[in-house]
Amino acid sequence: MKNNHKFIALIPAKKNSQTVKNKNMFVINNKPLIYYTINESKKSKMINDIYISTDSKKIIDYGKKFNVNVINRPKKYSSNNNRAKDVIKHFIKSLNS
Repeated sequence: MKNNHKFIALIPAKKNSQTVKNKNMFVINNKPLIYYTINESKKSKMINDIYISTDSKKIIDYGKKFNVNVINRPKKYSSNNNRAKDVIKHFIKSLNS
């Protein structure tokens, strides 16, 4: 029986965290941290589409190298006061527009 469900991976990757600036581009074993998240998402047989939500030009450019969908996250959804649900709501609105 074929499964007709579509699964989407959302990778929230803002430019600066509270403790480490641009941590998603921090290099570990010659690869930026976000590489590992993208790579594991691509390996999954369950995930149909991958999206990165970010306010970073570097992360946008990096994500495009891997042919993942990138959503430019507005600054108002990138502050340390925002919750994950705010980022998810913005993501859903972006998909529907």
